[in-house]
Amino acid sequence: MVEKVFWTNPYLTELNTRVTSANGDDITVEQTIFYAFSGGQESDSGMIGGFSVKQARKDGQEIIYTLEEGHGLKVGNQVAMTIDWNRRYRLMRLHFAAEVILELAYKHLEGIEKIGAHIAQDKARIDFLWHENISQSFPFIEKESRKIIEANLDIVSAFSDEENGRRYWEVKGFSRVPCGGTHLKKTGEVGEIKLKRNNIGKGKERIEIYISE
Repeated sequence: MVEKVFWTNPYLTELNTRVTSANGDDITVEQTIFYAFSGGQESDSGMIGGFSVKQARKDGQEIIYTLEEGHGLKVGNQVAMTIDWNRRYRLMRLHFAAEVILELAYKHLEGIEKIGAHIAQDKARIDFLWHENISQSFPFIEKESRKIIEANLDIVSAFSDEENGRRYWEVKGFSRVPCGGTHLKKTGEVGEIKLKRNNIGKGKERIEIYISE
Protein backbone atom coordinates (compact mmCIF):
# COMPACT_ATOMS: atom_id res chain seq x y z
CA MET A 1 0.00 0.00 0.00
CA VAL A 2 1.27 3.44 -0.92
CA GLU A 3 2.57 5.75 1.81
CA LYS A 4 0.54 8.95 1.52
CA VAL A 5 3.11 11.68 2.13
CA PHE A 6 0.51 14.31 1.17
CA TRP A 7 -1.05 13.68 4.59
CA THR A 8 2.10 14.24 6.64
CA ASN A 9 3.50 17.03 4.44
CA PRO A 10 0.89 18.55 2.10
CA TYR A 11 3.31 21.37 1.22
CA LEU A 12 5.80 19.02 -0.46
CA THR A 13 5.83 19.42 -4.26
CA GLU A 14 8.59 16.99 -5.33
CA LEU A 15 9.34 13.43 -4.25
CA ASN A 16 11.58 10.58 -5.38
CA THR A 17 9.72 7.30 -5.18
CA ARG A 18 9.70 3.77 -6.66
CA VAL A 19 7.24 1.99 -8.97
CA THR A 20 5.58 -0.93 -7.16
CA SER A 21 3.32 -2.18 -9.97
CA ALA A 22 2.85 -1.50 -13.68
CA ASN A 23 -0.14 -2.66 -15.71
CA GLY A 24 -0.39 -1.01 -19.09
CA ASP A 25 -0.73 2.72 -18.52
CA ASP A 26 -1.51 2.22 -14.81
CA ILE A 27 1.13 2.24 -12.09
CA THR A 28 1.36 2.31 -8.32
CA VAL A 29 4.22 3.73 -6.30
CA GLU A 30 5.89 3.27 -2.92
CA GLN A 31 5.26 6.81 -1.65
CA THR A 32 3.18 9.63 -3.06
CA ILE A 33 2.52 13.36 -2.79
CA PHE A 34 -0.11 13.16 -5.58
CA TYR A 35 -3.63 13.37 -4.13
CA ALA A 36 -6.39 11.38 -5.84
CA PHE A 37 -10.01 12.59 -6.07
CA SER A 38 -11.80 11.88 -2.81
CA GLY A 39 -14.40 13.50 -0.60
CA GLY A 40 -15.24 16.03 -3.29
CA GLN A 41 -11.66 17.33 -3.56
CA GLU A 42 -10.27 17.07 -7.08
CA SER A 43 -7.00 15.28 -7.85
CA ASP A 44 -3.70 17.05 -8.09
CA SER A 45 -2.08 17.51 -11.49
CA GLY A 46 1.55 16.71 -12.18
CA MET A 47 4.05 14.19 -13.48
CA ILE A 48 5.60 10.86 -12.52
CA GLY A 49 8.91 9.88 -14.10
CA GLY A 50 8.59 12.71 -16.61
CA PHE A 51 5.14 11.55 -17.80
CA SER A 52 1.89 13.43 -17.23
CA VAL A 53 -0.64 11.83 -14.90
CA LYS A 54 -3.91 11.55 -16.81
CA GLN A 55 -5.90 10.17 -13.87
CA ALA A 56 -5.41 9.40 -10.18
CA ARG A 57 -7.96 7.15 -8.53
CA LYS A 58 -8.35 5.42 -5.21
CA ASP A 59 -8.65 1.63 -4.97
CA GLY A 60 -9.26 0.89 -1.30
CA GLN A 61 -6.22 2.36 0.42
CA GLU A 62 -4.13 2.14 -2.75
CA ILE A 63 -3.86 4.88 -5.39
CA ILE A 64 -3.60 4.00 -9.09
CA TYR A 65 -2.04 6.52 -11.47
CA THR A 66 -2.78 6.41 -15.19
CA LEU A 67 0.10 7.88 -17.17
CA GLU A 68 0.59 8.87 -20.79
CA GLU A 69 0.57 5.92 -23.17
CA GLY A 70 3.96 4.34 -23.72
CA HIS A 71 5.63 5.42 -20.48
CA GLY A 72 7.60 2.17 -20.28
CA LEU A 73 8.01 2.25 -16.49
CA LYS A 74 8.64 -1.05 -14.73
CA VAL A 75 8.44 -2.33 -11.17
CA GLY A 76 11.44 -1.12 -9.19
CA ASN A 77 12.13 1.96 -11.32
CA GLN A 78 13.07 5.05 -9.34
CA VAL A 79 10.94 8.00 -10.46
CA ALA A 80 10.59 11.68 -9.64
CA MET A 81 7.06 12.82 -8.81
CA THR A 82 6.07 16.49 -9.09
CA ILE A 83 2.78 18.27 -8.56
CA ASP A 84 1.39 21.63 -9.67
CA TRP A 85 1.76 23.63 -6.45
CA ASN A 86 -0.48 26.54 -7.47
CA ARG A 87 -3.33 24.11 -8.08
CA ARG A 88 -2.67 22.12 -4.88
CA TYR A 89 -2.53 25.22 -2.70
CA ARG A 90 -5.77 26.65 -4.06
CA LEU A 91 -7.45 23.27 -3.53
CA MET A 92 -6.19 23.23 0.06
CA ARG A 93 -7.43 26.77 0.69
CA LEU A 94 -10.82 26.17 -0.91
CA HIS A 95 -11.16 22.84 0.85
CA PHE A 96 -10.73 24.38 4.27
CA ALA A 97 -12.92 27.35 3.36
CA ALA A 98 -15.67 24.87 2.47
CA GLU A 99 -15.11 22.95 5.73
CA VAL A 100 -15.54 26.15 7.75
CA ILE A 101 -18.71 27.15 5.90
CA LEU A 102 -20.14 23.64 6.31
CA GLU A 103 -19.43 23.55 10.04
CA LEU A 104 -21.01 26.97 10.54
CA ALA A 105 -24.09 25.85 8.60
CA TYR A 106 -24.37 22.72 10.77
CA LYS A 107 -23.96 24.70 13.98
CA HIS A 108 -26.44 27.48 13.21
CA LEU A 109 -29.00 26.19 10.68
CA GLU A 110 -30.94 23.54 12.56
CA GLY A 111 -31.87 20.51 10.46
CA ILE A 112 -29.75 21.41 7.43
CA GLU A 113 -28.41 18.41 5.50
CA LYS A 114 -25.43 18.27 3.14
CA ILE A 115 -26.17 16.32 -0.05
CA GLY A 116 -23.07 17.06 -2.10
CA ALA A 117 -19.78 18.92 -2.32
CA HIS A 118 -17.03 19.61 -4.82
CA ILE A 119 -13.68 21.39 -4.49
CA ALA A 120 -12.07 22.58 -7.72
CA GLN A 121 -9.30 25.07 -8.40
CA ASP A 122 -11.63 27.98 -9.17
CA LYS A 123 -14.28 27.47 -6.49
CA ALA A 124 -15.82 25.08 -3.99
CA ARG A 125 -19.48 24.26 -3.63
CA ILE A 126 -21.67 22.62 -1.02
CA ASP A 127 -25.21 21.43 -1.75
CA PHE A 128 -27.85 21.24 0.97
CA LEU A 129 -31.38 20.16 1.60
CA TRP A 130 -32.80 23.40 3.00
CA HIS A 131 -36.25 24.96 3.05
CA GLU A 132 -35.41 28.63 2.47
CA ASN A 133 -33.06 30.94 0.56
CA ILE A 134 -29.74 30.14 2.20
CA SER A 135 -28.26 33.52 1.29
CA GLN A 136 -30.31 34.96 4.16
CA SER A 137 -27.70 33.34 6.43
CA PHE A 138 -24.69 34.69 4.52
CA PRO A 139 -24.08 37.81 6.66
CA PHE A 140 -23.77 35.68 9.79
CA ILE A 141 -21.76 32.86 8.12
CA GLU A 142 -19.38 35.32 6.47
CA LYS A 143 -18.86 37.21 9.73
CA GLU A 144 -18.14 34.04 11.73
CA SER A 145 -15.87 32.54 9.07
CA ARG A 146 -13.92 35.81 8.88
CA LYS A 147 -13.30 35.64 12.65
CA ILE A 148 -11.85 32.13 12.35
CA ILE A 149 -9.67 33.01 9.37
CA GLU A 150 -8.39 36.29 10.77
CA ALA A 151 -7.51 34.62 14.10
CA ASN A 152 -4.97 32.53 12.13
CA LEU A 153 -5.56 29.48 14.31
CA ASP A 154 -3.60 26.24 14.13
CA ILE A 155 -5.15 23.46 12.06
CA VAL A 156 -4.24 20.03 13.43
CA SER A 157 -4.44 17.15 10.94
CA ALA A 158 -3.77 13.62 12.18
CA PHE A 159 -4.85 9.98 12.20
CA SER A 160 -7.85 8.86 14.21
CA ASP A 161 -7.25 5.28 12.97
CA GLU A 162 -3.91 4.85 11.21
CA GLU A 163 -4.41 1.18 10.31
CA ASN A 164 -7.53 1.99 8.31
CA GLY A 165 -6.29 5.34 6.99
CA ARG A 166 -8.86 7.45 8.83
CA ARG A 167 -7.90 11.05 9.51
CA TYR A 168 -9.36 14.26 10.89
CA TRP A 169 -8.71 17.98 11.10
CA GLU A 170 -9.24 20.04 14.22
CA VAL A 171 -9.28 23.70 15.16
CA LYS A 172 -9.47 23.87 18.93
CA GLY A 173 -12.53 25.71 20.15
CA PHE A 174 -14.25 25.34 16.77
CA SER A 175 -14.54 21.76 15.45
CA ARG A 176 -12.96 18.37 14.95
CA VAL A 177 -14.04 16.74 11.67
CA PRO A 178 -13.21 13.37 10.02
CA CYS A 179 -11.46 14.13 6.72
CA GLY A 180 -8.77 12.56 4.54
CA GLY A 181 -7.98 15.60 2.41
CA THR A 182 -4.91 17.84 2.31
CA HIS A 183 -4.97 20.56 4.96
CA LEU A 184 -3.44 23.93 5.67
CA LYS A 185 -1.37 24.64 8.77
CA LYS A 186 -3.17 27.87 9.70
CA THR A 187 -6.69 29.19 9.15
CA GLY A 188 -5.28 32.54 7.99
CA GLU A 189 -3.95 30.93 4.81
CA VAL A 190 -7.49 30.75 3.43
CA GLY A 191 -7.67 34.51 2.82
CA GLU A 192 -10.83 36.38 1.93
CA ILE A 193 -13.95 34.30 1.31
CA LYS A 194 -16.90 35.27 -0.87
CA LEU A 195 -20.15 33.31 -1.00
CA LYS A 196 -22.73 32.99 -3.75
CA ARG A 197 -26.11 31.30 -3.57
CA ASN A 198 -27.43 29.02 -6.31
CA ASN A 199 -30.89 27.48 -6.19
CA ILE A 200 -30.56 23.96 -7.65
CA GLY A 201 -34.12 22.76 -7.20
CA LYS A 202 -37.05 22.81 -4.82
CA GLY A 203 -35.84 22.40 -1.28
CA LYS A 204 -32.21 22.37 -2.44
CA GLU A 205 -29.67 25.15 -1.98
CA ARG A 206 -26.06 25.50 -3.13
CA ILE A 207 -23.35 27.68 -1.59
CA GLU A 208 -20.52 28.50 -3.99
CA ILE A 209 -17.30 29.55 -2.26
CA TYR A 210 -14.62 31.76 -3.78
CA ILE A 211 -11.27 32.91 -2.40
CA SER A 212 -8.85 35.68 -3.29
CA GLU A 213 -5.85 34.95 -5.51
